[in-house]
Amino acid sequence: MSPWLLAAALTAGLITGPVQAANVDDRLDVVAPWEINSPDPARAGHVFLRMQVAETLVDTDHDGRLVPGLAEHWETSQDGLEWRFTLRDGVRFHDGSLLTADSVVAALERAAARPGMLAQAPIEAIEAEGPAVVLRLARPYALLPALLAHSSTQILAPGSFDDDGRAVEVIGTGPYAVTSLQTPQRLRVARFDDYWGEPASIAAASYLAAPRGETRALMAQSGDADIVFTLDPASRLRLARQPNLALASTPLPRTVVVKLNAAHPALAEAPTRRALSLAVNRQGIARGVMRTPQAAANQLFPPALAGWHRDDLGAPERDLDTARTLLDDQGWTLGDDGIRTRDGRRLALTLTTFADRPELPIIATALQDQWRELGVDVAVNVGNASEIPAGHHDGSLEMGLMARNYGLVPDPLATLREDFSPDGGDWGAMNWSDPRLTDLLASLTETPPGEARREQAGAAADLLNAALPVIPVAWYQQSAAVNARLDGFSLDPLERSYRLTDLSWSET
Repeated sequence: MSPWLLAAALTAGLITGPVQAANVDDRLDVVAPWEINSPDPARAGHVFLRMQVAETLVDTDHDGRLVPGLAEHWETSQDGLEWRFTLRDGVRFHDGSLLTADSVVAALERAAARPGMLAQAPIEAIEAEGPAVVLRLARPYALLPALLAHSSTQILAPGSFDDDGRAVEVIGTGPYAVTSLQTPQRLRVARFDDYWGEPASIAAASYLAAPRGETRALMAQSGDADIVFTLDPASRLRLARQPNLALASTPLPRTVVVKLNAAHPALAEAPTRRALSLAVNRQGIARGVMRTPQAAANQLFPPALAGWHRDDLGAPERDLDTARTLLDDQGWTLGDDGIRTRDGRRLALTLTTFADRPELPIIATALQDQWRELGVDVAVNVGNASEIPAGHHDGSLEMGLMARNYGLVPDPLATLREDFSPDGGDWGAMNWSDPRLTDLLASLTETPPGEARREQAGAAADLLNAALPVIPVAWYQQSAAVNARLDGFSLDPLERSYRLTDLSWSET
């Protein structure tokens, strides 16, 4: 970080604790697709968590297991109605103030009052008791520690909020402190020397939101960025030939899916949704678009989600004949123009997607061609990611192509309860619900790990795979281009952290 930038940040009051200045040549520059819409953890907390500015009570290790974060340890009462999280001693926020149980209570109360993961938990009270934070529940909820690892539950200092409770700054406890935040694109951070844990080796870093995949790839190739996330397959092939770069990839608990409006006359019936699914050439998309043959999804949940993934299902095969028969049986007859009609209505639908993930528009075009062979006229609308939840809420969305991360919380159940509640979810079901699934997901929140939980999870997965409120297309792999001078780089499959503190500049 340049000295003038550090001075400006200190003058603005963004940080008051000790930070480490750095020359711009030593700064680590990160580029990813995702905009920073706000300092509010509920809206952009994922960026602050990934850049290791803010932290949560519960963390995960490199294998995705829950481990202590700001809470040194936790325990629950025998009846499961009280959870006690004992805080680490001597943790300081970036403004120099101490982390206290009262400050944690205030942060969690804000998170619980907002729409999001923590709002799922049946919390009756959040209280400070000495060095501990106690959460009292209306009923047992085994998911609580996993929810407290979600980015929306990160703990910010009281000074992060104005008198009306709105987030105006990001004052966390992480190994990096914010020195500059320019929404929606840029964040700069510096090493926080009073960090309670292992200090970072690299003194400063920046984050740039670049939604266009071509822009990100060019920045990696030119050396204008040190780590570039989310590369399209063509860019990966080109960048692999660059001697100044190393490429990394890892499978994620993320599935490319088509979200369907089940209230639409053409999508209300399960056989029609089944026909659309059978007409998808998943293996062709996995090989030709994703450039990863094993990415072809034969079910909603990828193998990384043990207990939810069904090992006994065969490879996904396209079955256009069965798909055509299903539509014939539903009364959709093929017209002279190759498009089906029923009761005077053409089988015409709009598929909305976005370019933040560069493979999605290409997959949308492939689906358009494959569904036309079935007699479905699909128009592709490439817009912003926000159009899918906006269309969900105003009822205008017909189909949405997206990549849904079922590992936002270390236990996918939290995301599933959000996506497939009776009211549906922005990134899940739309105008579809099943009381059997609702009961299963509710029961799972109280079921401890074991055979009974695996059976319930499998039954829920079977129901979703059969009803198809969302159609799985491919399993996702995260990719990154990395400056060859960086040592220690690895990808977090849960996408909670960019693991900046693992990194150092090579001496050569």
